[in-house]
Amino acid sequence: MRASDIMRTSFATVRPEAPLLEALHLLLETNQRGLPVLNREGALVGIIAEGDFLHRRELGVTYPEGCWLEWLLGKQEGELARERTRGLRVEAVMSRHPVCVEENATIDAVVKEMDVYQISQLPVLRKRKVVGIVGRMQILTALASCLGKPGKP
Repeated sequence: MRASDIMRTSFATVRPEAPLLEALHLLLETNQRGLPVLNREGALVGIIAEGDFLHRRELGVTYPEGCWLEWLLGKQEGELARERTRGLRVEAVMSRHPVCVEENATIDAVVKEMDVYQISQLPVLRKRKVVGIVGRMQILTALASCLGKPGKP
């Protein structure tokens, strides 16, 4: 099996100039682990993943203890760090060199990349354009399909 056999072909993307909170809402709405970041020509320029919202020390943003997500999304207005976070764009925190696989990559190669880089999904490329996303769930679904239903030969 190849990445193209199991990849998601319906997925959300985001532009580098999009507000960071827009990307967060898009992640939550689509249930993706990360969003490919595409420039105006449709070329992959980065990826913004769940972890990019959780580790922001390098930006000088420290979230309060408790429900930091509620704090980030703006339940109380006027706090300097929240306002700073709201002003951030995707390009400020995205990974600029995302790990990708070509559409003809084997599933073994996909799993190896995920293991080496400790990531849960990868953009799938065809001629340097993102044509899909393959993640652990797609791999598990393919595995279950190959093994068949329990109790059947």
